[in-house]
Amino acid sequence: MATPDGDAESAGDDGMTARELRADVPALGEAAYFNFGAHGPSPEYVVEAAGEFIADHEYGSATTDPYGHAFETYEDVRERIAAFVGSDPAEIALTESTTDGITRIAGAIDWEPGDVVVRTDLEHPAGILPWKRLEREGVEVRVLETEGGRVDPDEYAEAVADARLVCFSAITWTHGTRLPVADLVAVANDAGAFTLVDAVQSPGQGPLDVSAWGADAVAAAGHKWTLGPWGAGFLYVDRDAAAELAPRAVGYRGVEDPDAAEIEYKAGAPRLEVGTTTAAAHVGLVEALDAIDAVGLDAIESRIETLTDRFKAGVPADRLLSPREFESGLVTVDVDDPEATVERLAEAGIVVRSLPHPDAVRASIHAVSTESGVDRLVDALAEGW
Repeated sequence: MATPDGDAESAGDDGMTARELRADVPALGEAAYFNFGAHGPSPEYVVEAAGEFIADHEYGSATTDPYGHAFETYEDVRERIAAFVGSDPAEIALTESTTDGITRIAGAIDWEPGDVVVRTDLEHPAGILPWKRLEREGVEVRVLETEGGRVDPDEYAEAVADARLVCFSAITWTHGTRLPVADLVAVANDAGAFTLVDAVQSPGQGPLDVSAWGADAVAAAGHKWTLGPWGAGFLYVDRDAAAELAPRAVGYRGVEDPDAAEIEYKAGAPRLEVGTTTAAAHVGLVEALDAIDAVGLDAIESRIETLTDRFKAGVPADRLLSPREFESGLVTVDVDDPEATVERLAEAGIVVRSLPHPDAVRASIHAVSTESGVDRLVDALAEGW
């Protein structure tokens, strides 16, 4: 199929193209929106699915069992997410966000003074604040310095040699670089460390198989590249790793028998779930995942590559802070005044975001972005160079 911009665009197995998916998202319209790394506006049917769940759950609650309805929905959602990320349903916990997932892991380990947590200097606050809190309990937080969004293998191996836990991002939110997750996990595993991956920038950008990474846990959410609602987070936990976790936040959803004399956590990741929450956001996420699969993850990744290449071709070499070669849809650009640039572009109907580090602006280019929008972005940035 040819797009209005003239480029050929392939459809997924179910016949949907990225252009058609874009048309289903009311917020996009003609906007030049490039902030999917923070928030991916949802298709109309995603929002409708979430609303319909609330209506069914609340309007029928006087004549049906609302808890049975919710728990059945939790299981259906768990199965769908597991299929999307390449895991077993029992290895998925339903959370509110990536931050929520990381925090649940941080609260499920029996920390001792002198334990070491290693993170990179590339982490989002989601991968910083939970460990900062543990410093009050005598845990050492070791920050691995990086360069250009890259981890030095030797420095990493030295840093994690005595670590209790290692936390890093699969795709860096600062540079859009892809870290060698499986390799980093293997080094940490050899050192006996628990490995926790922040993968929030991964789902919806291309094929994903969390099991192949070998990590103990992977935290993510669906409100970015998968175009799901806010509140639809998920946490993968390896079955063996989960058996060693004893969550401090504990509720009836995470135990076998709430009335038992002793706490017996559920097997697998569900032990990290707590209590009564609406499944509405996760029901919406299921609709979003179906739409992403209808376009096809290979097709999505290919189109993101094409569009980011188009964008980078218009960015001077000394301004491009992300790799010239394709790694993800996140592209960071050096500008003289990032916040003023964001405001100036917003007045022109172009949405990007500024970053605290590096001091730059970031464009998040999705398969649902358009060639004309990319060209508008290049021209608008050039006015400030």
